[in-house]
Order: sequence, then C-alpha cells, then structure tokens
Amino acid sequence: MTNLPRAARQLGHAGLLPQALCALYVFDGGVWQWTAQAIAFGYAALIFSFLGGVWWGIGIARPDAPRWIFGVAVLPSLLALAAYAPWIIGWEWPGPSLLAIGLLLLGSPLVDRAIGGMERDWLALRLRLSVGLGVLTLLIGAAAMQG
Repeated sequence: MTNLPRAARQLGHAGLLPQALCALYVFDGGVWQWTAQAIAFGYAALIFSFLGGVWWGIGIARPDAPRWIFGVAVLPSLLALAAYAPWIIGWEWPGPSLLAIGLLLLGSPLVDRAIGGMERDWLALRLRLSVGLGVLTLLIGAAAMQG
C-alpha cells in the first residue's frame, strides 16, 4: 500500500486496538466483562456510522458517484441505532447487537466495491480494517451470548 498516506495506514490499524482491548476484558471474565461488551458495541457502532459519513463524503466529492450512495450512506447510522434499541427496550443485549454490528462491518467493503473508482490500496485497507473490527466484534458478541 504505497498510495495511501502512512498516517492513514497506521491510524487505521491503531483503530483496532480499542476493540482488541475490549475482547481481552471480555474473555478475562472479570468484573469489567459487561462494561467491555458495552464499550465494544458502542465503538463498533460508531465506526460503522463513520463509514456512512465516508460514503456520504465520496458522494459529495465525486460527481461520478452512484446515485444511490446517499441512501446507502445514511443506513449505517440507522442500523447502528436499531442495534442499540434492544438495550433501551430491555430485551436481550448486548450479544445479538454485537453480532449484528459485526456482520454489518464485515459486509461494508461490498459497498466500497459497488461504489467503484477507488484505489486498490484504499480497498485493501478498508477490507483489512472491516474484517478485523468485524471479527473482533463477532467474537465479543459470541462471548456475550454464552455468558
């Protein structure tokens, strides 16, 4: 990946650290387990919402962007809010919500590919970060479903 600024690569990968730390606390099984699950959900939901902002920015900056980009760009925030709703209502949480956000993160690079016209290095970075965060979130969600 030579076309991306070094800071983008480094900070992007550093963005996996909060979720990795949450996973450590979740699998430790100590007193911070539930708090780590809640933080993990919040962080994953924020990052997913951020991706919607990225897609919105691409739609504004690129005249050749697909017409559907703005509709897709608002979905991450709405889906993250919907995944938060079980906690508010008092249903089972955070396991199913973590699993939902984890799957959505794993699928998000498909939107990047569908938008088209993006650099190969950008797509590679997005794929690694989405898989990393998505898998960590799924692992934390699976642990929450067990405990």
